[in-house]
Amino acid sequence: MKKDIHPKDYRFVVFKDFSCDHAFLTRSCAATKDTITWEDGKEYPLVKLEISSESHPFFTGKMKFVDTAGRIDKFNKKFSKTKFAKDITAEE
Repeated sequence: MKKDIHPKDYRFVVFKDFSCDHAFLTRSCAATKDTITWEDGKEYPLVKLEISSESHPFFTGKMKFVDTAGRIDKFNKKFSKTKFAKDITAEE
């Protein structure tokens, strides 16, 4: 690697796709709070994924329903409790 082009916290990180329970170890500087014990017995930072190449329809050839409606409803419910939502409804 060239010197002084990567961040100082460039380290091994485990990325885990929870939709198909696939995990892989690679180098990254992604910030994370979780850790996981890998196959070699060492503990590594964990980055949680919803979709990876193991579960994406383009790579698998299988269509999979992703629950986007549930996330939108959850956001709208959360947003409706803020002062910004009340200001928008008052203007209408």
